[in-house]
Amino acid sequence: MAWFLGLGITGVVLLALSLVFDGLLDGALDGALGGGLDGWLSLPVVAGFLAMTGFGGVIAQVTTGVGPLGATAAGALSGVGTAWLTYRFSRALMRDQTAVTPTGADLIGTSGSVVTAIPADGFGEVLLQLAGQPVKFAARSAGPVARGAEVWVEAAPSATSVLVRPVDR
Repeated sequence: MAWFLGLGITGVVLLALSLVFDGLLDGALDGALGGGLDGWLSLPVVAGFLAMTGFGGVIAQVTTGVGPLGATAAGALSGVGTAWLTYRFSRALMRDQTAVTPTGADLIGTSGSVVTAIPADGFGEVLLQLAGQPVKFAARSAGPVARGAEVWVEAAPSATSVLVRPVDR
């Protein structure tokens, strides 16, 4: 039973190391056996296999009273199942797509309202919608723009400032 516990604890330690040193050994064995093992030899998959093989062997010995050979078979079977689940979950997470991050170019052509009046030779503030959220930006204009006026964004020279013009209706 001590061998199985040692194997299980080793797997848990490897899993902790894979979380701390994210991707440290990933890719080290890419291309092994013609690429057939890509992803299968990642540290989380190997750690899951070792941990469940060890703990599965202990559980089999304690609950059923089988000998070392039976416990090894039961542990290896549960280890392979855990490795497969770990592989499938990691593949699913790697394919997960996120929304595109909005940029300053997404602001050009949008309308907003002036929060702090824009003087002719300085900055004011405008409230714009960026990815559905209200965001305040520093704003410049060719001429003075009063507070509350509606403006159009002509350019975004930086991540925090825009160039605007008043909307004529």
